[in-house]
Amino acid sequence: MTQGPPQVETLSEMKLTDDIKSAVNGALANGTPVMIAYVDEDGQPSLSFRGSAQVYSDNQLAVWVRNPEGGLQKALGKNDRVTMMYRNPANRTTMQFKGKARIDGSDAVRNKIYDSSPEPERNADKDKKGLALIVDLDRVDGNMPGFRLAMRK
Repeated sequence: MTQGPPQVETLSEMKLTDDIKSAVNGALANGTPVMIAYVDEDGQPSLSFRGSAQVYSDNQLAVWVRNPEGGLQKALGKNDRVTMMYRNPANRTTMQFKGKARIDGSDAVRNKIYDSSPEPERNADKDKKGLALIVDLDRVDGNMPGFRLAMRK
């Protein structure tokens, strides 16, 4: 008797699972840093790796932006939409996170994101001059072992 392909569950509720949280929060240490895509002030798509990418809540990601004068935060004034990408080829995990980004200047949020960033990222901004970026997620798409992701807000 021949078996068909294994059943794959689709996760659709916009609530990041523990497996997703673990993957994102361990991305830099695992050598799979998260990439962010945004449209710069000139309308040009731009990509950059963000070692401080982390889960902020069940439906938000965060990044400690070390350079407060960089292009990402300047671009948000014209277009707050971003996409973040996680890829781990070793376990065939790919996740795309889409949402609206914003800078949060409150001390509580800044401290939480900075303190939760990996040590190499904190060491690169010891004076804590960076900015706290929050991404309010609208959707998450991708694949994890045994799961398809098609989460919607």
